Amino acid sequence: MNKTMKAAVMLGIGKMGYVEKIIPVPNDDEVLVRLEYVGICGSDMHYYESGAIGSYVVEPPFILGHEPGGTVVTVGKKVKHLHVGDRVALEPGKTCGHCEYCKEGKYNLCADVEFFATPPIDGVFQEYVAHDAALCFKLPENVSTLEGALIEPLAVGFHAANQGGAHVGQTAVVFGSGCIGLVSMMALKAEGVSKVFVVDVMEKRLQKAMELGATAVINGAACDVVTEIMKLTDNRGVDLAIETAGNETTTNQAIHAVRKGSNIVLVGYGKTGKINVEMSLALDKEVTFKTVFRYRHIYPMAIDAVASGKINLKGIVTNIFGFDDIQNAMDMSVSDKMNIVKSVVKIVR
Repeated sequence: MNKTMKAAVMLGIGKMGYVEKIIPVPNDDEVLVRLEYVGICGSDMHYYESGAIGSYVVEPPFILGHEPGGTVVTVGKKVKHLHVGDRVALEPGKTCGHCEYCKEGKYNLCADVEFFATPPIDGVFQEYVAHDAALCFKLPENVSTLEGALIEPLAVGFHAANQGGAHVGQTAVVFGSGCIGLVSMMALKAEGVSKVFVVDVMEKRLQKAMELGATAVINGAACDVVTEIMKLTDNRGVDLAIETAGNETTTNQAIHAVRKGSNIVLVGYGKTGKINVEMSLALDKEVTFKTVFRYRHIYPMAIDAVASGKINLKGIVTNIFGFDDIQNAMDMSVSDKMNIVKSVVKIVR
């Protein structure tokens, strides 16, 4: 094995490049993974476009990417459950393990998390990474490393479904049919929700939602969304709504579309982080708002859902870019959202 590896770095807003880095040596409780696929997330695009998300500010050169799948090439001395050659999905956030949230099992709320591609922690648009073995999940034979890279966004979808109390026999609506909207829809279906409607204003994304199992889709640019949902539910409304767009209009549509006493799960951040909510209607309907921050304890169930055929995870991918094409990969993902639903970078050459 060479001592150095290639890494793609963000050199400034809208500018990518490459550097050579020393291949890391894993600690006793880590494994070294040769990365094969890394998904491009909305947060990667946001950092690329603006250089920051809230208080997290990129200081170039910075490595983006936090959705990795690959193969173990070196195993630390204390690692027993993984071996060289195992294909793995990597959960990108390492937490402290001893704060009150970690002890309660809500480790995604840990304040001391080190998360790939969240400044100042570098991401994984690179050829190798050393990572805590406990956060590397072995993939079954029938699950590819491409699918392994997509377990990360799927985990968000399952967490959203779980936060909403999704169960057999329900009817639900998902606002937004980007990557997170699609995986939320598929997670709802996998957990037994009978009918899942998807709302968006981009026709190609709605077509993708139908392809992946949506019961019906609604183009919010062409009709009144709430009226259509009421038609689809015999004027009853849905039992559960998941909002992934971070949009004021769709958040309020969710309040109108759900039955009294229902759950609304808010996943999308939006551009400003602030929205005006029709609170009087929410109070009258006694809806419960739940929110999502990443996920917890989800990877094993998400991998099993893919392995068992309940979820067509490859189906969300519309574009695969080569590692040598990282500038174009980022530019296209940002500029062509009408056609690109999910981009993945193939690291191996």
